[in-house]
Amino acid sequence: MVADTLSVSPGGSGATLAEYEIHDDSHSQFRVVQRTTSNLSIASISLDDERQLPTIKVLGTGGTIASKGSTGSQTAGYKVDLTIEELVASIPDLTLTANLEYEQVFNVDSKEINSEELLKLYQKVKEGLKEYDGIVITHGTDTMEETAFFLQCAINTDKPIVLCGSMRPSTAISSDGPMNLYQAISIASDPSSRGRGVLVALNDRIGSGFYITKSNANSLDTFKSAGQGYLGNFVNNEVHYYYPPSKPLGLVYFDVDPFDAPEDVVILYGHQGISNRVIELILSGSACSGLVLATMGAGSMADATNDFIATLTRKSQIPVVYSKRSMDGMVPTAAIPRHATNRATGEVFPYTNAIAGGYLNPQKARILVQLCLAQNMDIAAIRKVFQQMYGG
Repeated sequence: MVADTLSVSPGGSGATLAEYEIHDDSHSQFRVVQRTTSNLSIASISLDDERQLPTIKVLGTGGTIASKGSTGSQTAGYKVDLTIEELVASIPDLTLTANLEYEQVFNVDSKEINSEELLKLYQKVKEGLKEYDGIVITHGTDTMEETAFFLQCAINTDKPIVLCGSMRPSTAISSDGPMNLYQAISIASDPSSRGRGVLVALNDRIGSGFYITKSNANSLDTFKSAGQGYLGNFVNNEVHYYYPPSKPLGLVYFDVDPFDAPEDVVILYGHQGISNRVIELILSGSACSGLVLATMGAGSMADATNDFIATLTRKSQIPVVYSKRSMDGMVPTAAIPRHATNRATGEVFPYTNAIAGGYLNPQKARILVQLCLAQNMDIAAIRKVFQQMYGG
């Protein structure tokens, strides 16, 4: 191994960042970031020792973890303003954890992410898995569960993919971002993290990206899997898992390159007195490729609503997925209406495009419908995917 170049830059808190351009047989070129406490310690770094550490790729996408507020007490109304390089530079002690390479994929609030950004991130993760021992993604918490679910459905690997973020901006008192990123890198570096699917690491918890959801708009301990539980935790630099390595049952992997998914898969939130006029606006013409219902209870919608949706979609046969408003529980097949009535003519007809969402929440059900439609699946095939993946 030959170190071709060495550059040193301030890293904050009296530390420095040492960047190496290294060439060897297994890595044609990559940048290793080392956190050190002084310039003198750089000379003592052994490149042979570095090779024994896992090499982790950190992909920055923005979010609260990359945001700044105007005061230390501001925890709302902040703006994305930090690069992944600045985030990595803020964390000490990474030298003993992993060799790092980082890249800014994009830098936005996660509410701005759509299919274009998902595909770009997917491509970076897929490329990185060919060379690195694990991938860490910094991401906004608002839609982190959607990205995690998408990546789980798109990438089949035993290497760890770990998403992390924060609930407080970098300028806040007791900001949680640096510790969450440190833990995510440590988790991705740990051999016991292999074969567990896409992971989400926040607030000392390790969860499955397939199951986990954001449960609180403000609390640090927001990501939960009420029915399935956490996979493990992180305490005092130790990664602990509760179960042997495994992935969620019934996974279906999709070819998403290219990912030509329709953005017009709509989520409709069920409630008392829902307006059929609003539903008609959504379903009129060809403005909607798929509909996900956040139903009341386990698939409950008013009979008039079911009849109206079934009548409007009878010809187009777009998928209508019955999900649920509640965070936990499932919508079983038995809860889905089998027949509907055209209330203008009185005709009773089979409601053939209704699909049970199983355990999937509305936002993840929407991602799955998009993936299916991008593969040009018909209703029967989409129903089979839902039944296999999530009990629908």
